[in-house]
Amino acid sequence: MGVITKSQPALVGVDISSTAVKLLQLSRAGNRYRVEHYAVEPLPPNAVVEKNIVEVEAVGEAIKRAVARSGTRTRFAAAAVAGSSVITKVIPMPADLDEDDLESQVELEAVNYVPYPIEEVNLDFEVLGPMPNNPDTVQVLLAASRTENVEVRASALELGGLTPRVMDVEAFAVENAFALIADQLGGPKDGIIALIDSGATMTTLNVLRNGRSLYSREQVFGGKQLTDEVMRRYGLSYEEAGLAKRQGGLPDSYEAEVLDPFKEAMVQQVSRLLQFFYAGSEFNRVDHIVIAGGNAAIPGIAAMVEEQLGVRTTIANPLAQMTLGPRVQAHALAQDAPALMIACGLALRSFD
Repeated sequence: MGVITKSQPALVGVDISSTAVKLLQLSRAGNRYRVEHYAVEPLPPNAVVEKNIVEVEAVGEAIKRAVARSGTRTRFAAAAVAGSSVITKVIPMPADLDEDDLESQVELEAVNYVPYPIEEVNLDFEVLGPMPNNPDTVQVLLAASRTENVEVRASALELGGLTPRVMDVEAFAVENAFALIADQLGGPKDGIIALIDSGATMTTLNVLRNGRSLYSREQVFGGKQLTDEVMRRYGLSYEEAGLAKRQGGLPDSYEAEVLDPFKEAMVQQVSRLLQFFYAGSEFNRVDHIVIAGGNAAIPGIAAMVEEQLGVRTTIANPLAQMTLGPRVQAHALAQDAPALMIACGLALRSFD
Protein backbone atom coordinates (compact mmCIF):
# COMPACT_ATOMS: atom_id res chain seq x y z
CA MET A 1 0.00 0.00 0.00
CA GLY A 2 1.56 3.30 -1.06
CA VAL A 3 1.51 6.48 0.98
CA ILE A 4 -0.63 8.29 -1.58
CA THR A 5 -4.20 7.04 -1.38
CA LYS A 6 -6.34 7.60 -4.43
CA SER A 7 -8.62 10.45 -3.50
CA GLN A 8 -12.19 10.02 -4.50
CA PRO A 9 -14.93 12.58 -4.02
CA ALA A 10 -16.56 12.44 -0.59
CA LEU A 11 -19.77 10.43 -0.50
CA VAL A 12 -22.86 11.03 1.56
CA GLY A 13 -24.53 7.84 2.82
CA VAL A 14 -28.28 7.78 2.16
CA ASP A 15 -30.38 5.11 3.86
CA ILE A 16 -33.95 4.94 2.54
CA SER A 17 -36.04 3.10 5.12
CA SER A 18 -39.81 2.72 5.24
CA THR A 19 -40.40 5.82 7.38
CA ALA A 20 -37.45 8.13 6.83
CA VAL A 21 -34.48 9.12 4.73
CA LYS A 22 -31.30 9.08 6.83
CA LEU A 23 -28.32 10.96 5.51
CA LEU A 24 -24.80 10.92 6.93
CA GLN A 25 -21.46 12.28 5.81
CA LEU A 26 -18.17 11.51 7.56
CA SER A 27 -14.63 12.79 7.24
CA ARG A 28 -11.48 11.13 8.52
CA ALA A 29 -8.28 12.45 10.03
CA GLY A 30 -5.74 9.78 10.87
CA ASN A 31 -7.82 6.97 12.34
CA ARG A 32 -10.50 9.24 13.80
CA TYR A 33 -13.79 9.81 12.02
CA ARG A 34 -15.82 12.96 12.31
CA VAL A 35 -19.54 13.40 11.66
CA GLU A 36 -19.72 16.37 9.29
CA HIS A 37 -23.36 16.36 8.23
CA TYR A 38 -26.44 14.38 9.04
CA ALA A 39 -30.21 14.56 8.79
CA VAL A 40 -33.19 12.30 9.33
CA GLU A 41 -36.15 13.33 7.20
CA PRO A 42 -39.53 11.60 7.69
CA LEU A 43 -41.28 10.05 4.69
CA PRO A 44 -45.03 10.22 4.07
CA PRO A 45 -46.86 6.99 4.99
CA ASN A 46 -46.58 4.26 2.33
CA ALA A 47 -44.02 6.10 0.16
CA VAL A 48 -41.79 3.09 0.94
CA VAL A 49 -43.43 -0.21 1.83
CA GLU A 50 -41.24 -2.90 3.39
CA LYS A 51 -38.17 -1.33 1.80
CA ASN A 52 -39.66 -1.09 -1.70
CA ILE A 53 -39.96 2.45 -3.02
CA VAL A 54 -43.56 2.99 -4.13
CA GLU A 55 -43.63 6.79 -4.59
CA VAL A 56 -40.29 7.77 -6.04
CA GLU A 57 -41.14 11.52 -6.19
CA ALA A 58 -42.01 11.64 -2.48
CA VAL A 59 -38.72 9.92 -1.63
CA GLY A 60 -36.80 12.30 -3.92
CA GLU A 61 -38.41 15.30 -2.17
CA ALA A 62 -37.45 13.90 1.25
CA ILE A 63 -33.85 13.39 0.05
CA LYS A 64 -33.77 17.00 -1.17
CA ARG A 65 -34.99 18.22 2.25
CA ALA A 66 -32.47 16.00 4.06
CA VAL A 67 -29.62 17.37 1.92
CA ALA A 68 -30.71 20.95 2.65
CA ARG A 69 -31.16 20.37 6.38
CA SER A 70 -27.82 18.57 6.72
CA GLY A 71 -25.91 21.39 5.03
CA THR A 72 -23.76 18.99 3.00
CA ARG A 73 -22.24 20.29 -0.21
CA THR A 74 -21.37 16.84 -1.44
CA ARG A 75 -23.43 15.70 -4.41
CA PHE A 76 -22.20 12.11 -4.66
CA ALA A 77 -24.14 9.46 -2.77
CA ALA A 78 -23.91 5.87 -1.63
CA ALA A 79 -27.19 4.01 -1.13
CA ALA A 80 -28.18 0.37 -0.64
CA VAL A 81 -30.72 -2.18 -1.77
CA ALA A 82 -32.52 -4.19 0.89
CA GLY A 83 -31.66 -7.75 1.84
CA SER A 84 -34.92 -9.24 0.66
CA SER A 85 -34.25 -8.01 -2.88
CA VAL A 86 -30.67 -9.28 -3.01
CA ILE A 87 -29.38 -12.78 -3.62
CA THR A 88 -25.93 -13.51 -2.25
CA LYS A 89 -23.94 -16.70 -2.80
CA VAL A 90 -20.34 -17.64 -2.09
CA ILE A 91 -18.93 -19.42 -5.15
CA PRO A 92 -15.50 -20.97 -5.81
CA MET A 93 -13.37 -19.51 -8.61
CA PRO A 94 -9.86 -20.31 -9.92
CA ALA A 95 -7.29 -18.27 -8.00
CA ASP A 96 -5.16 -17.38 -11.04
CA LEU A 97 -7.71 -15.19 -12.88
CA ASP A 98 -7.07 -11.47 -13.23
CA GLU A 99 -9.83 -8.94 -12.48
CA ASP A 100 -11.29 -8.87 -16.01
CA ASP A 101 -11.30 -12.65 -16.48
CA LEU A 102 -12.79 -13.06 -13.02
CA GLU A 103 -15.56 -10.62 -13.88
CA SER A 104 -16.54 -12.43 -17.08
CA GLN A 105 -16.31 -15.81 -15.33
CA VAL A 106 -18.55 -14.59 -12.48
CA GLU A 107 -21.10 -13.34 -15.02
CA LEU A 108 -21.11 -16.74 -16.73
CA GLU A 109 -21.51 -18.56 -13.42
CA ALA A 110 -24.18 -16.19 -12.11
CA VAL A 111 -26.76 -17.71 -14.46
CA ASN A 112 -26.67 -20.86 -12.30
CA TYR A 113 -27.39 -18.98 -9.07
CA VAL A 114 -29.80 -16.20 -9.97
CA PRO A 115 -33.47 -17.06 -10.53
CA TYR A 116 -34.15 -14.04 -12.78
CA PRO A 117 -33.22 -13.48 -16.43
CA ILE A 118 -29.62 -12.28 -16.20
CA GLU A 119 -30.32 -9.19 -18.34
CA GLU A 120 -32.71 -7.94 -15.61
CA VAL A 121 -30.07 -8.16 -12.90
CA ASN A 122 -27.28 -5.95 -11.51
CA LEU A 123 -24.33 -8.06 -10.39
CA ASP A 124 -21.47 -7.34 -8.05
CA PHE A 125 -18.81 -9.54 -6.51
CA GLU A 126 -16.04 -9.44 -3.95
CA VAL A 127 -13.13 -11.85 -3.49
CA LEU A 128 -13.25 -13.06 0.13
CA GLY A 129 -9.95 -14.95 0.06
CA PRO A 130 -8.52 -18.42 -0.59
CA MET A 131 -10.74 -21.46 -0.24
CA PRO A 132 -9.87 -23.28 3.00
CA ASN A 133 -7.65 -26.33 2.17
CA ASN A 134 -7.55 -25.47 -1.53
CA PRO A 135 -4.96 -22.84 -2.54
CA ASP A 136 -5.94 -23.02 -6.24
CA THR A 137 -9.39 -21.56 -5.67
CA VAL A 138 -10.75 -18.40 -4.07
CA GLN A 139 -14.12 -17.76 -2.49
CA VAL A 140 -16.05 -15.08 -4.31
CA LEU A 141 -19.11 -13.42 -2.83
CA LEU A 142 -21.68 -12.85 -5.57
CA ALA A 143 -24.46 -10.30 -4.99
CA ALA A 144 -27.30 -9.87 -7.46
CA SER A 145 -30.30 -7.57 -7.35
CA ARG A 146 -33.01 -6.96 -9.92
CA THR A 147 -32.12 -3.89 -11.95
CA GLU A 148 -35.46 -2.24 -11.14
CA ASN A 149 -34.58 -2.21 -7.40
CA VAL A 150 -31.31 -0.47 -8.16
CA GLU A 151 -32.81 1.92 -10.72
CA VAL A 152 -35.66 3.15 -8.53
CA ARG A 153 -33.19 4.01 -5.75
CA ALA A 154 -30.91 5.76 -8.24
CA SER A 155 -33.90 7.79 -9.55
CA ALA A 156 -34.89 8.85 -6.03
CA LEU A 157 -31.34 10.07 -5.36
CA GLU A 158 -31.27 11.98 -8.65
CA LEU A 159 -34.64 13.60 -7.89
CA GLY A 160 -33.11 14.63 -4.56
CA GLY A 161 -30.22 16.35 -6.36
CA LEU A 162 -27.61 13.65 -5.74
CA THR A 163 -25.56 11.47 -8.09
CA PRO A 164 -25.46 7.80 -7.10
CA ARG A 165 -21.84 6.58 -7.08
CA VAL A 166 -22.12 3.42 -4.97
CA MET A 167 -25.04 1.01 -4.70
CA ASP A 168 -24.39 -1.30 -1.77
CA VAL A 169 -26.37 -4.05 -0.05
CA GLU A 170 -27.87 -3.16 3.34
CA ALA A 171 -26.39 -6.21 5.05
CA PHE A 172 -22.86 -5.29 3.85
CA ALA A 173 -23.35 -1.68 4.97
CA VAL A 174 -24.33 -2.96 8.41
CA GLU A 175 -21.18 -5.14 8.52
CA ASN A 176 -19.13 -2.06 7.65
CA ALA A 177 -20.68 -0.03 10.47
CA PHE A 178 -20.47 -2.96 12.87
CA ALA A 179 -16.68 -2.86 12.62
CA LEU A 180 -16.88 0.46 14.51
CA ILE A 181 -18.79 -1.03 17.46
CA ALA A 182 -17.04 -4.40 17.70
CA ASP A 183 -14.32 -2.92 19.93
CA GLN A 184 -16.82 -1.36 22.34
CA LEU A 185 -18.44 -4.71 23.12
CA GLY A 186 -15.68 -6.52 24.97
CA GLY A 187 -16.23 -10.28 25.24
CA PRO A 188 -14.41 -12.99 23.26
CA LYS A 189 -12.72 -11.88 20.03
CA ASP A 190 -14.53 -14.50 17.97
CA GLY A 191 -17.76 -14.09 19.89
CA ILE A 192 -21.10 -14.56 18.18
CA ILE A 193 -22.97 -11.27 17.99
CA ALA A 194 -26.68 -11.00 17.26
CA LEU A 195 -27.36 -7.62 15.71
CA ILE A 196 -31.06 -6.80 15.81
CA ASP A 197 -32.12 -3.92 13.59
CA SER A 198 -35.63 -2.99 14.63
CA GLY A 199 -37.18 -0.36 12.39
CA ALA A 200 -40.68 0.82 11.59
CA THR A 201 -42.00 -2.22 9.74
CA MET A 202 -39.14 -4.74 9.65
CA THR A 203 -36.98 -6.35 12.28
CA THR A 204 -33.79 -7.93 10.94
CA LEU A 205 -31.40 -10.28 12.68
CA ASN A 206 -27.79 -10.34 11.48
CA VAL A 207 -25.54 -12.83 13.23
CA LEU A 208 -21.88 -11.86 13.00
CA ARG A 209 -18.66 -13.58 13.94
CA ASN A 210 -15.27 -11.89 13.46
CA GLY A 211 -17.15 -9.08 11.74
CA ARG A 212 -18.62 -11.34 9.04
CA SER A 213 -22.28 -12.14 8.64
CA LEU A 214 -23.13 -15.79 9.35
CA TYR A 215 -26.88 -15.56 9.12
CA SER A 216 -29.57 -13.06 8.31
CA ARG A 217 -33.34 -13.12 8.60
CA GLU A 218 -36.03 -10.49 8.63
CA GLN A 219 -39.61 -10.44 9.77
CA VAL A 220 -42.44 -7.96 9.55
CA PHE A 221 -42.59 -6.27 12.94
CA GLY A 222 -41.69 -2.77 13.99
CA GLY A 223 -42.35 0.59 15.55
CA LYS A 224 -45.23 1.35 13.21
CA GLN A 225 -47.31 -1.05 15.33
CA LEU A 226 -46.62 1.21 18.31
CA THR A 227 -47.43 4.34 16.28
CA ASP A 228 -50.69 2.78 15.07
CA GLU A 229 -51.70 1.89 18.62
CA VAL A 230 -50.93 5.45 19.81
CA MET A 231 -53.03 6.84 16.94
CA ARG A 232 -55.91 4.50 17.69
CA ARG A 233 -55.93 4.95 21.44
CA TYR A 234 -55.37 8.70 21.67
CA GLY A 235 -57.03 9.84 18.44
CA LEU A 236 -53.84 11.32 16.94
CA SER A 237 -52.70 11.64 13.32
CA TYR A 238 -49.75 9.61 12.04
CA GLU A 239 -47.41 12.64 12.35
CA GLU A 240 -48.65 13.55 15.86
CA ALA A 241 -48.29 9.96 17.05
CA GLY A 242 -44.74 9.75 15.71
CA LEU A 243 -43.80 12.97 17.51
CA ALA A 244 -45.49 11.95 20.75
CA LYS A 245 -43.54 8.66 20.74
CA ARG A 246 -40.28 10.59 20.54
CA GLN A 247 -41.03 13.69 22.59
CA GLY A 248 -43.56 12.50 25.16
CA GLY A 249 -46.72 14.34 26.13
CA LEU A 250 -48.94 11.23 26.19
CA PRO A 251 -51.23 10.36 29.15
CA ASP A 252 -49.73 8.61 32.19
CA SER A 253 -51.40 5.36 31.17
CA TYR A 254 -49.26 5.23 28.00
CA GLU A 255 -46.35 3.36 29.54
CA ALA A 256 -48.24 0.58 31.25
CA GLU A 257 -50.97 0.14 28.65
CA VAL A 258 -49.22 0.76 25.33
CA LEU A 259 -45.42 0.96 25.60
CA ASP A 260 -44.81 -2.01 27.92
CA PRO A 261 -46.85 -4.47 25.81
CA PHE A 262 -44.95 -3.28 22.72
CA LYS A 263 -41.62 -3.85 24.51
CA GLU A 264 -42.79 -7.36 25.49
CA ALA A 265 -43.71 -8.04 21.86
CA MET A 266 -40.31 -6.77 20.73
CA VAL A 267 -38.49 -9.09 23.15
CA GLN A 268 -40.57 -11.98 21.80
CA GLN A 269 -39.59 -11.07 18.22
CA VAL A 270 -35.90 -11.04 19.18
CA SER A 271 -36.32 -14.40 20.90
CA ARG A 272 -38.12 -15.87 17.89
CA LEU A 273 -35.46 -14.65 15.44
CA LEU A 274 -32.76 -16.22 17.61
CA GLN A 275 -34.70 -19.51 17.72
CA PHE A 276 -34.75 -19.57 13.90
CA PHE A 277 -30.99 -19.03 13.91
CA TYR A 278 -30.37 -21.82 16.46
CA ALA A 279 -32.65 -24.19 14.55
CA GLY A 280 -30.80 -23.58 11.28
CA SER A 281 -27.21 -23.60 12.52
CA GLU A 282 -24.84 -25.52 14.78
CA PHE A 283 -25.08 -22.79 17.45
CA ASN A 284 -27.36 -22.74 20.45
CA ARG A 285 -26.34 -19.43 22.02
CA VAL A 286 -25.02 -15.98 21.18
CA ASP A 287 -22.49 -14.01 23.24
CA HIS A 288 -23.96 -10.57 22.84
CA ILE A 289 -27.12 -8.91 21.50
CA VAL A 290 -26.79 -5.47 19.93
CA ILE A 291 -29.96 -3.51 19.23
CA ALA A 292 -30.01 -0.98 16.39
CA GLY A 293 -32.74 0.83 14.48
CA GLY A 294 -35.39 3.32 15.54
CA ASN A 295 -36.79 1.12 18.31
CA ALA A 296 -33.41 1.00 20.07
CA ALA A 297 -34.34 4.46 21.38
CA ILE A 298 -37.18 3.00 23.49
CA PRO A 299 -36.17 3.52 27.13
CA GLY A 300 -35.18 0.33 28.93
CA ILE A 301 -35.45 -2.01 25.95
CA ALA A 302 -31.86 -3.31 26.24
CA ALA A 303 -32.28 -4.10 29.95
CA MET A 304 -35.53 -5.96 29.24
CA VAL A 305 -34.01 -8.08 26.44
CA GLU A 306 -31.00 -8.87 28.63
CA GLU A 307 -33.14 -9.83 31.62
CA GLN A 308 -35.57 -12.04 29.68
CA LEU A 309 -33.10 -13.71 27.31
CA GLY A 310 -30.11 -13.90 29.64
CA VAL A 311 -27.66 -12.47 27.09
CA ARG A 312 -25.63 -9.26 27.45
CA THR A 313 -27.45 -6.59 25.46
CA THR A 314 -26.20 -3.22 24.24
CA ILE A 315 -27.67 -0.39 22.17
CA ALA A 316 -25.69 0.12 18.95
CA ASN A 317 -23.89 3.43 18.55
CA PRO A 318 -21.58 3.30 15.54
CA LEU A 319 -20.76 6.99 16.03
CA ALA A 320 -19.72 6.75 19.71
CA GLN A 321 -15.99 7.31 19.07
CA MET A 322 -16.43 10.08 16.50
CA THR A 323 -15.96 13.80 16.88
CA LEU A 324 -18.69 16.12 15.63
CA GLY A 325 -18.49 18.88 13.05
CA PRO A 326 -19.93 22.34 13.79
CA ARG A 327 -23.19 21.62 11.96
CA VAL A 328 -24.06 18.61 14.12
CA GLN A 329 -26.16 18.76 17.30
CA ALA A 330 -24.83 16.22 19.78
CA HIS A 331 -28.14 15.59 21.54
CA ALA A 332 -30.12 14.89 18.36
CA LEU A 333 -27.34 12.71 16.98
CA ALA A 334 -27.13 10.62 20.16
CA GLN A 335 -30.85 9.90 19.90
CA ASP A 336 -30.68 8.97 16.21
CA ALA A 337 -27.36 7.07 16.28
CA PRO A 338 -28.77 3.53 16.72
CA ALA A 339 -30.90 4.09 13.60
CA LEU A 340 -27.89 5.23 11.55
CA MET A 341 -26.12 1.87 11.16
CA ILE A 342 -26.86 1.51 7.43
CA ALA A 343 -26.25 5.22 6.74
CA CYS A 344 -22.94 4.95 8.61
CA GLY A 345 -21.85 1.85 6.68
CA LEU A 346 -22.65 3.69 3.44
CA ALA A 347 -20.84 6.87 4.51
CA LEU A 348 -17.74 4.76 5.24
CA ARG A 349 -17.61 3.87 1.54
CA SER A 350 -15.94 7.28 1.07
CA PHE A 351 -12.76 5.75 2.45
CA ASP A 352 -12.60 2.52 0.44
